Amino acid sequence: MTAVDNASNSDQLVVTQRLDRSTSVTEFVLERRDRRRLPDWAPGAHIDVVLPSGKIRQYSLCGDRWAPHQYRIAVQRDDLGGGGSVELHTELKPGDTISFGGPRNNFRLAPAQSYRFIAGGIGISALLPMIAQANLLGLEWQLLYLGRNLERMAYQELQERYPERVTVHASQNAGRISIREWLGSPPDDTMVYACGPESLLEALPEACSDLPETTLRTERFTNTMADAIVSSEPYEIKLQRSGRVVEAPGNTSVVDVLANAGVDVITSCSQGVCGTCEVDVLAGEIDHRDAILDDDERATNTCMFPCVSRSLSERLVLDL
Repeated sequence: MTAVDNASNSDQLVVTQRLDRSTSVTEFVLERRDRRRLPDWAPGAHIDVVLPSGKIRQYSLCGDRWAPHQYRIAVQRDDLGGGGSVELHTELKPGDTISFGGPRNNFRLAPAQSYRFIAGGIGISALLPMIAQANLLGLEWQLLYLGRNLERMAYQELQERYPERVTVHASQNAGRISIREWLGSPPDDTMVYACGPESLLEALPEACSDLPETTLRTERFTNTMADAIVSSEPYEIKLQRSGRVVEAPGNTSVVDVLANAGVDVITSCSQGVCGTCEVDVLAGEIDHRDAILDDDERATNTCMFPCVSRSLSERLVLDL
């Protein structure tokens, strides 16, 4: 089975194994058919996976970054979701072929002497390579792994392997846990990395309020800012390389305006979470609506994700 018939062999992966990690999580082991080396990656990276139906979904790489011929992704089945996880669980078997894009990394592990990792549900998959990296460097780290029930939570063997470092907490069995109490008073040079559902990530700024502002880094599954109303004024988009100017209504994303004008920009998630469509901005004030850039990165005003973002100024000049 081939996900995209016209994809070249260079972006094809074969499913070599399926591993059940919990009642709802399956890990897929992916390799090139000819066993050639795959693009290198670092903790926090993800790949775009083209499903058999042609849908594109993003999944964190959760395997060994030093295994050059293999990628691993963990997928939690969600029968109430958009259908991507169900499709992978029910249709993708060993020997099947899929197309992929990337890897890309919007969740890079910054240097620190100590780490606090907080995972919600399948968010554990993004943190596994970070834990491996911290171990490799001999750094101090702790993990809080949250879920609704233990049966659905993958990779619980981490608690057996690192009983002094890992806390697994299922709210169905033990009620809610105080993240602030779990954090305690970490060393000064500590970074907090969290990945999970929006309800978890929304609670973290308050839990980390007495820590330095740059301590917390998060990765979201969805983008709550994509439809935020900031400005609805029309504006111009100038394409610097061609000199062309395109008129844009204020209620349409940049990528849609460009597509209507016959200018293609490669996109994947269309939600401002994957980073595929990043473009450089040469002039203009950006109406950022992505869930990727932090406040400092937005303040530089040098790049944007046009699948969701727009302009706050009368003209936006792009390096296109």
